[in-house]
Amino acid sequence: MAKIGYAAMLEQFHPTDLLDWCAQAEAAGFSAGFMVSEHFHPWTPAQGNAAFAWSFMGALGTRTSLPFGTAVTCPGFRYHPAVIAHAAATLGAMFPGRFYLGLGAGEALNEHVVGSNWPEIGVRSAMMFEAIEIINKLFTGAVVRHRGEHFTVESAKLYTRPEQPVPIYVATAGPINAKKTGKFADGIITVGAADEKIAGLWASYEEGAREAGKDPSASPKLLQIHVSWARTDEAAIEQAVREWPNGGMAFPKQDIKNPEDFAAMAKLVGPEHFKNRVLMTSDLGRHVEHIQHYLDMGFDEVHLHNVGRNQAEFLDVFGREVLPHLKLD
Repeated sequence: MAKIGYAAMLEQFHPTDLLDWCAQAEAAGFSAGFMVSEHFHPWTPAQGNAAFAWSFMGALGTRTSLPFGTAVTCPGFRYHPAVIAHAAATLGAMFPGRFYLGLGAGEALNEHVVGSNWPEIGVRSAMMFEAIEIINKLFTGAVVRHRGEHFTVESAKLYTRPEQPVPIYVATAGPINAKKTGKFADGIITVGAADEKIAGLWASYEEGAREAGKDPSASPKLLQIHVSWARTDEAAIEQAVREWPNGGMAFPKQDIKNPEDFAAMAKLVGPEHFKNRVLMTSDLGRHVEHIQHYLDMGFDEVHLHNVGRNQAEFLDVFGREVLPHLKLD
């Protein structure tokens, strides 16, 4: 049975407020749990936050009882893969069966801060899959030594580990990485896109899984979608443009380093740029149809991010008037 989750966007909100809203989301029926964004910077200065996700998730695990994970963190710049494995294993041990490790190839917005070279996407993807190899080895509890193209590990062993390894999900939007994700990861994360693009991603993912001797139907497919709900259509449109202008930027954003640069580009973003990217409406029936469409495609989890500041109201209204109308089986 599919489930609906809540996207905890640390680049927009103070972590203490988000803890309250995550608890509210659980009570409201968002049973898939929480996708926790992992940012060093917000997209724009006006978003105003970027708390340390790993600290937040420790508190989240004690405040709620649902699954949660990173959506997503990048191995290889701010964090060596061994450090990510250490953090993930600890959360897995503290909250058995609840934590997943969501990985991605990274964005300069967050990773440039350590002053390392920022390579092209092909190199970053290779780094991510080499990092997955290291993390999986460490999850076994063996002493790991690794000297690869991008990373070195010298005599590392994780002493605090969960009984079952933390699952690794990879966020991808391209067919090459989707196939590698099927081979080397335990599940896939993507964002809302055209049906044909999602179908192509799944085909590549399933091909990779079968090549690795895995049953692709047994691995989770997670989706995050951005919506803008408010009491009027005008307010829904206005808050999307004001609070989440990056959602209206259709071009690749992985190489842009500073929130101030995104703020400058945001001046060129208007309501028309959000078409097919963020559903902006007060009509709850349209939100039901929008979410149901992705459920009908076969996603196991759909995590909702309402881009406005009205998080408590959103959770209350969607819990009462949207979730009960979704067909989850």
